[in-house]
Amino acid sequence: MSSQPEPIAPARKTRVLLLFGGRSGEHVISCATAGGVMRAIDRERYEVVPVGITKEGQWVLAADEPARWEITPGHLPEVTATGGEVLLPLAVGQRELRVLEPGEFPRELGEVDVVFPLLHGPFGEDGTIQGLLELADVPYVGAGVLASAVGMDKQFMKLVLAGQGLPIAPYTVIRPGEWDRNSAAWTETVAGLGLPVFVKPARAGSSLGITKVDDLADLPAAIAEARKHDPKVLVEAGVVGREIECAVLGGREGERPRASLPGEIVVTDAHHAFYDFEAKYLDEAGVELSCPADLPPHLVDEVRDIAVRTFEAVGAEGLSRVDVFVTTDGQVIVNEINTMPGFTPFSMYPRMWEKSGITYAELIDELIQLALQRPTGLR
Repeated sequence: MSSQPEPIAPARKTRVLLLFGGRSGEHVISCATAGGVMRAIDRERYEVVPVGITKEGQWVLAADEPARWEITPGHLPEVTATGGEVLLPLAVGQRELRVLEPGEFPRELGEVDVVFPLLHGPFGEDGTIQGLLELADVPYVGAGVLASAVGMDKQFMKLVLAGQGLPIAPYTVIRPGEWDRNSAAWTETVAGLGLPVFVKPARAGSSLGITKVDDLADLPAAIAEARKHDPKVLVEAGVVGREIECAVLGGREGERPRASLPGEIVVTDAHHAFYDFEAKYLDEAGVELSCPADLPPHLVDEVRDIAVRTFEAVGAEGLSRVDVFVTTDGQVIVNEINTMPGFTPFSMYPRMWEKSGITYAELIDELIQLALQRPTGLR
């Protein structure tokens, strides 16, 4: 009697928790990013577990329906508490998600291999979620705790970049309460930067709360607008130049990160004083996004080099988008680094890599693989 060989069990797909939504003002952008990744991720290799975070901070099972999370005319997506609440264990070696339904016993959702935190702004891109995932001993895509925190806080970002010899624009920081105590002195300080200036929340993204000020009489209103998003305000001298972006990818031990071909943003609608939230996400006809940017070869090389140096200066991992200005006399000045840039198929980060030879789906795959190869904890 011959024995039959045991059947070979099929290899399990890597389970990826897509985490999106969140408590910040960039909730909508995070949902749109998640929709793009859901649509493009390789389902032959990866099993997707979508988990949304409501604006109140509750983790819930979310619909695996890319179209539901897209920004469309008249529709801004939002995570609501309609699914079961998801719990992530924090003990080392335990990666089994649990789901709580009202009136039901907790049920196991299974183990996850890696988290893709598609979160923008505070409570997601600022090191808080990264710290939670480090405690849970779960690999995750993107920058770690410190790099995320530095990249989110424009004051400390500028301190780090300047300390590494990278060129930045002149600025000042108005800390909580300082404007109310002596607005006249701060107006004089801002005047010293020259006009125009840009008034920004120190810890926000997606151009939320940013105002271009051409007249000091408009400064109080601009500061009030920024403070809707953050009590700490950064005021930066306006730079006359072209807005250039560059995508950075990598972080493997022993390998230098790679920079994409640079891209350029040109605001064509006079209604937008700069590349603001509406121009980015609601009025695509009012902007032109070109890649590769029309720059001389030596400036392309310099932008790419400065982008990688910026990535390394803050200790970023996985992905970042570095935004710079190229002035009329050929200087390259760093504006900021985004450690979790917009990641929809139409965002500049994946578009720049597309022009550099890496498709959106390939980019998602490489970022997940980078995360799986990287240990949690000290590294």
